[in-house]
Amino acid sequence: MTKRFLISLLFMGVFKFVGYSQTTTQDTLTRNAPIFYDVLGNKVTYGATMPELNQIAGAPKAYYTYYWEFGDGNYSNEENPQHTYKKKGNYEARLWSTNNYANGKPPASRPKSVTITDDQNDQSSLDDGPSIKTSPFKVDEDLIIKTNRDPIPEQELVVITSYKNTKDYTTSGKLYLFYNDESFKNDNFRLKDTRIHHNETIVEEQLITANTGIDFSSEYLTSTDSSPFEKPKLSFRDSVKKTNLLNTIEECKTLYRNSQVIEFKDMQPGEERNIFRTLETTPEMIKDTSAIVTLRSVYVPDENYENHTVKDTEMEIVTSHDPNKMSSNGTLMNYRLVRFKRLKFKVRFQNDGEGPANTIRLEVDTPEMFDKKTLKVEDMYPLCRICPKGREVDYSCLDTIFKKDKIIFTFKRIYLPGTAQKNVTERDSTKGFVKYSMKFGKDFHKKKTRSRTAIYFDKNEPIYTNYSTTRFTPGISIGAKAGYIFNPNLDNAREVFAGVTISPFKSYRGYLQAELFFSASSFETLRDFEVSEVNDIGIESLTRFTEQADSQNITTYLVPISYRYNLNNFIALGTGPQLKLDLSQQCDSRTTGEFSLVIPGEGEIRDETQDTFQETKCDKGIGNFQAGWFVGANFGGARIGPSGGIRYVYNFNEPQSQVQLYGIWKF
Repeated sequence: MTKRFLISLLFMGVFKFVGYSQTTTQDTLTRNAPIFYDVLGNKVTYGATMPELNQIAGAPKAYYTYYWEFGDGNYSNEENPQHTYKKKGNYEARLWSTNNYANGKPPASRPKSVTITDDQNDQSSLDDGPSIKTSPFKVDEDLIIKTNRDPIPEQELVVITSYKNTKDYTTSGKLYLFYNDESFKNDNFRLKDTRIHHNETIVEEQLITANTGIDFSSEYLTSTDSSPFEKPKLSFRDSVKKTNLLNTIEECKTLYRNSQVIEFKDMQPGEERNIFRTLETTPEMIKDTSAIVTLRSVYVPDENYENHTVKDTEMEIVTSHDPNKMSSNGTLMNYRLVRFKRLKFKVRFQNDGEGPANTIRLEVDTPEMFDKKTLKVEDMYPLCRICPKGREVDYSCLDTIFKKDKIIFTFKRIYLPGTAQKNVTERDSTKGFVKYSMKFGKDFHKKKTRSRTAIYFDKNEPIYTNYSTTRFTPGISIGAKAGYIFNPNLDNAREVFAGVTISPFKSYRGYLQAELFFSASSFETLRDFEVSEVNDIGIESLTRFTEQADSQNITTYLVPISYRYNLNNFIALGTGPQLKLDLSQQCDSRTTGEFSLVIPGEGEIRDETQDTFQETKCDKGIGNFQAGWFVGANFGGARIGPSGGIRYVYNFNEPQSQVQLYGIWKF
């Protein structure tokens, strides 16, 4: 190793030591990690000068993880990797570093150009012996998807697609990537860059398939109780081998908004290749530290056949890079459909100690709305058996204990290396997880929950994860409403109405509601009054009038928005504005006058010849606008179903008082 590279490493070590020993400074908007390297023949040793880490208070010691691309289709996760190039030429090395347990954005590294003038047959490349590369593929595995970090809004991440020809002949085929789940309103990713190194081709392929029926059977792991007109629900699955490519592509088009197709040619038997994609997370990415987003990859190893591999990649949205986290696929759920579904959770952890952990305890907050009896452990690492109840065993196992508000998972008699442990170079070996699912209880309410996990490594103090949230979409509830209106200020008034309401489905406590209903009303007025006139000689002309008016109205009522609050399942209160407008009004007015003379000394003398009668009819259109405010209460199925209610309305103009009695059924 040359002096220049040794001096660079020494400088980097001093820089880190000084950084850890000084007071942490405020993170700047832009931090850089410049790449340096040393070339010996066709072997290159890489490194980077890393800026000081801004430690998160209370978290384990901050550290960097590294992801390198060497520009020839190979990559590494080592801090100072050595790479041997097989061919002469110019290569562009790239570094993405991630600051774990640290505040601020990861430092940026500019790509570095490296020129190789020697090939693998030169003696200079053989001085340190051959480099041995271990295949990451398991037996019969042909597709691996990795990411360099979890997604954070407005940060980049790299997706590494590794594919292998497991056939015994040369093949050509395709690779599909589907991203931006339809289950999220906004796009979570933009495909910024694709780096290919084996003459692959990015094709502008219209993902059009045959117009055939789609059998969304259990292999798709979709909802089995949805109607045939609903989109299939996205859910996680590992690698799945399939034979109907048309159906797979059609399903993926339904679940994802965006895609990319890459064609490859002349892949030799046993050959392994890598494709690198940079995804830029959007500012609109859902800012929920427990939400799970997915990518779906489809690998067609031989274009002559429809056999293909489908692989989903789960990623938890985070706000900082912390290996200890809790996530759930219930960040936004439809309350109508979740009663009999299983909600999935995942708790991830990493041993940052100087030695292995033999006992790991996860104390998971569990809201009362979940039925702990339905707990099912879906997967785990370290992989071991479930501990039997009531007796101790001498093998590795996962124990589960239920408390009132917790589920406690305990890994017993396991071996999980620590990141600071001697001879541990692969950080992934220090990580573990528990993935489990539960159903909701019989009577659970539509409310948001927050839970987190306390992680105990042996007898050390706990490390706490982020809060994992579950919440429900508002949903739509349509209600049918009908009733009777009393108008105390009107004589013989009769008014019936019917209409609809719209509100969120089965809200837990407070919510907003709008209403529209129409009424048919009639009322009568009867009025008696007198008109008199006395002449110069004292004779009084007296007319007694009787006025009778009948009116029939068609009226619309609008409650543009009201606030309602459920005290419990059976009683709800509400208040808000009410607007009233007559759509039509028909009236018939009849006035009869009886004439008399009142003569002093003789009394009242009737004169029927001067009696009067007048009749007036009217047919009015839209008019008589009124605005008011109401308060009321419902009794019965306050959240859903049938209920009865009473409402008092105070109008700001005459007639001012109104009382409504009604029944409502919310669906």
